[in-house]
Amino acid sequence: MSLAAIKPVVRRHAEIGILLIAVALVAFFSATSDGRWANAYNFATILQVTATLGLMTLGVALVIGTGEIDISVGSTFGMGALVYLWLASRIDPSAAALAAVAVGAAIGLLNGLLVTRTGTPSLIITLGTLMIFRGIAIALTEGFSFSIPYAARKGWSFEILGGGEFLGFNTALYWLILILVVLTVVLTAMPFGNRLLAVGGSAASAHSRGIRVGRIKLSAFVICGALAAFAGTLEAGKLGFADGSMGRLMELQAIASCVLGGCLLAGGRVSLIGALLGAFVLSSIQSYLVVVGVAPQWFLLFLGIIVVLAAYGDQSLRQWALKK
Repeated sequence: MSLAAIKPVVRRHAEIGILLIAVALVAFFSATSDGRWANAYNFATILQVTATLGLMTLGVALVIGTGEIDISVGSTFGMGALVYLWLASRIDPSAAALAAVAVGAAIGLLNGLLVTRTGTPSLIITLGTLMIFRGIAIALTEGFSFSIPYAARKGWSFEILGGGEFLGFNTALYWLILILVVLTVVLTAMPFGNRLLAVGGSAASAHSRGIRVGRIKLSAFVICGALAAFAGTLEAGKLGFADGSMGRLMELQAIASCVLGGCLLAGGRVSLIGALLGAFVLSSIQSYLVVVGVAPQWFLLFLGIIVVLAAYGDQSLRQWALKK
């Protein structure tokens, strides 16, 4: 296939760039880690991290698709984990998980109402709620962590909510696949998907065609909050504990995953597969830096450098594809 034939494919599929970057990074990491990175155990670990980050990323992608942004998802993730752990020792874990997801949806509803009713930029609103709910989480834990008592770590509901594995992979991965399929159907085969992209493309134009712009944005924020809290629930189920700082900086990782995956920050274009590939790339980079022994104090520096280079490579590929 000639380069000229590849250009239309890259233009039509926003996730092509991040897919090529992912393949290149996997090859590089495998060749330079002496077998410590490229093995079944480490790959399963990367997919576990990708699963929880990916669930959050899917929700953020929907909000970005409407032309808004939600940077409160990190604290929503932490709140979901704390609510789940606090309730799991008192009621059935499945009911505790539903309560945690409801709390996340409520946070998303609050964000959406403040954005749509006040007209304040979502960046400012969600920055505020990020700090509010992070502060609540820290105040509730008082510097300590919540944990699930041993007696509560039994039964099928705990196993499927991040506490168990199937075929060598944490159950969070299967939740990610299920929710990806559902959201893909919603975006591609249901009116909500077309309306969401129309709102992100031009809210004024969407409104003139009878689309209830505020309702679409509100729905995206609610789904985003619910998914972030559910991701926190699964992470808490896997670890068995959580503290007030859980989910810190994950909001930035989720947004970076979306942008790397081809979602436009201006709205109007969403690539769920691309966003998940972005989450996989970030998880792989983190794993590689740990495997090769990068000192903790330099970890964020190297992670940031690689992310910037990956983003530059992705952007360069898109610009090349757009040239005639």
